[in-house]
Amino acid sequence: MAMSGGSDDGSPMMEMNTTPLIDVMLVLLIMLMITIPPVTHMVDIDLPIAQPPTDAPKVDPVVNKIFIDDGGAVLWNGSAVSQQQVADFLKQTKAMTPEPELQFQPTENAPYVTVDEVLAVVKRSKITKFGFVGNENYRVFGKSAVSGSGN
Repeated sequence: MAMSGGSDDGSPMMEMNTTPLIDVMLVLLIMLMITIPPVTHMVDIDLPIAQPPTDAPKVDPVVNKIFIDDGGAVLWNGSAVSQQQVADFLKQTKAMTPEPELQFQPTENAPYVTVDEVLAVVKRSKITKFGFVGNENYRVFGKSAVSGSGN
């Protein structure tokens, strides 16, 4: 900003000093911006409520079966589930009286890691009625598990 210091002859300056006026206006503008409530643009939308799928696997009060296929998919009573869901179902079965039987059946070519992880989930759940199903389909050290004779 350029300011004039007056003339050399000692006459008074005739221009108005606008610096204090601008300062006051800026302070008033800031006070106005602070005191005005913020404008909120709200649009009311009715969002749908998530419903559990109707074909969700259920916990059978008598016998439940965990099946692991060749691709590593975990099935609970024929429906694909995650390991967290298996843990939730096992918690439900543990709370039932009498406790339902849990059958475990991996396929011959099921990934070992998946089988091990699911067995760890079962062990942590402290299920007492647990059994392996389909062991007769596996060979042990070149011998048939059913006949006991070597091939």
